[in-house]
Amino acid sequence: MQNIIPTLFLLSGLALSAEPTKFDFKDPKEINNVIFQMDAPLESINGSGDAISGTVYFDPENPSATKGTIVLESSSLHVGNPVLKEHIHGSDWMDVKKYPSISFKLTKLENIRKKGIEVLADAKGKMTIRNVTIEMNAPIRITYLKGLLEKRNRIPGDLLVIRSKFVVKRDDFGIRPGEKLEKVANQIEISLNVAGAAPTN
Repeated sequence: MQNIIPTLFLLSGLALSAEPTKFDFKDPKEINNVIFQMDAPLESINGSGDAISGTVYFDPENPSATKGTIVLESSSLHVGNPVLKEHIHGSDWMDVKKYPSISFKLTKLENIRKKGIEVLADAKGKMTIRNVTIEMNAPIRITYLKGLLEKRNRIPGDLLVIRSKFVVKRDDFGIRPGEKLEKVANQIEISLNVAGAAPTN
């Protein structure tokens, strides 16, 4: 009996341990965005994409268990020049009708450090563009804001803000590899700044 009671307490504690919280990144305020830049010798192309969705599971007590996927609708990619935008959306480049989404699936956080309310880590996962998937790592900064969803979206709950800056190469994804490099850089610098919501009711 003396051995059974502590065991029961241990099992009950395990049963009550917190599960990761589900955060939805489809933002009703439409503020979430991705910024991209291609700096070629003749031209620097800057643009954005704002049709973002996805789900991330996060536990502030166990950030190593973080999992999820962030998705961008490729048709939301925008640049100021309408002709250039048409080219980017066209079949020679992003072919947004055939490949409607760009996604990053997070499989693991490595090198996790805590800095105040932020979690800094290296995000390991799979990036898919034009139906080509490659494994990649990206630095990530996660801010867990307990109870602050109401200040942003006027409903009670928690917020999870994810920020990251990284580089992808268009030839890795078969986007006209080796072509037009004087005007369209091979390296694409990407800046991600998105907030996910976990309503409490």
